[in-house]
Amino acid sequence: MYKAIVVTDPETADGFRLAGVSVVEAENADEAREKIKLLLDDPNAGILAVNEHFYDNIDEKTQEKIDSIYRPIVIPLPIKESVEMAGERRAYLARLIHRAIGFDITLRGGGGD
Repeated sequence: MYKAIVVTDPETADGFRLAGVSVVEAENADEAREKIKLLLDDPNAGILAVNEHFYDNIDEKTQEKIDSIYRPIVIPLPIKESVEMAGERRAYLARLIHRAIGFDITLRGGGGD
């Protein structure tokens, strides 16, 4: 069984641990980038939910690897102030679904856009 792993900062790590999720902490984007590279090769990783700030700082080569593999699925995890970007998030989720099942699905939201 594959694991869901959250890559986040120490300030939010305990909340995810309380929810029962495996957590990898990183102090900054550079440290997170190195840990994400290792987790991409972890045969037990099914989903990597990455703190959105860290996700935005993933280098191009790592992003290409993320886009070319089917597992683990890497998703940005909105932290605090960035929740209002629902349209972009919906488009990203639609791309992930298309990649996973090969079909386009229209995602409808309850508000915002």
